[in-house]
Amino acid sequence: MRSSMRSGVAGAASAMFLVGTLAGVSGLVKDYPVYGGQAVRYLVAAVVLLAVTRALGLRFVRLTGKEWALLGALSLLGLVIFNVCVVESARASGPALVGTVLGTVPLALALAGGRPAPRLLTGAGVVVAGATLATGLGSGTPAGLLWALGALAGEIGFSLLAIPLLPKLGAMRVSAYSTVLAVPSLAVIGLVQDGTGALRMPTFAEAAGFGYLAIVVTVVAFCLWYTSLPKLGPGRAGLFAGLIPVGAIVTGLVLGVATPSGYDLLGAGLVIAGIAVGLTAPPPGRVSLAAT
Repeated sequence: MRSSMRSGVAGAASAMFLVGTLAGVSGLVKDYPVYGGQAVRYLVAAVVLLAVTRALGLRFVRLTGKEWALLGALSLLGLVIFNVCVVESARASGPALVGTVLGTVPLALALAGGRPAPRLLTGAGVVVAGATLATGLGSGTPAGLLWALGALAGEIGFSLLAIPLLPKLGAMRVSAYSTVLAVPSLAVIGLVQDGTGALRMPTFAEAAGFGYLAIVVTVVAFCLWYTSLPKLGPGRAGLFAGLIPVGAIVTGLVLGVATPSGYDLLGAGLVIAGIAVGLTAPPPGRVSLAAT
């Protein structure tokens, strides 16, 4: 395996595993107003990302109108709408339904590039089956399903809308700019939802939870994902979305808040097997990454 492929695999796997760990810390912020909390999370992440961007000497890049539209769509669909849909689907039907629908991301990204290689399609199918088993099928309402499908569209857009921007901006600036744009939208939604109660001083535990969500799940995971995406292509990178429930299972076990069932472990095994199968598919044309 080439070094770029190895680094892409390591980065994508780490990014999606870290995203999965958010389930383990979500209990720390469950009493904080949801949308105000998301605005706080992305605000902290935006400040950190902009500071790192400046420290690395990455100057602001002038974008065309089309590129601004892509960046705005990425922020709106991949961050704001995704979070709204996840929250509202969970409220309508519980977390299992949206988790199951999001488990189809590997298959959706495998199909996004046209006709995928059979082994990539097979691997994606196995990953979906494993993620579904690990998440749990659950039951839901029509409203919950519609919100979950909106979340799926947001998750797909988070990757596909970034691909045209990465060669010019690089992973760090795409992460920083999209995060900055998400803050005011989430703040407005929070004010509409909860009024002046959308923001309050967090407790120590809540501050620690938001710090983890901002630094680890947003800053680190976003940059790892956007660095790996051009190296692997959306189809191969999408395989690693199946690691999200695996990350949740491991985090729950480490923190002592949940013990994995036999179905959880079987699902995790299927995810790993599916990724292994998918990575044996012929590599797609690599997306050039001019900026870093």
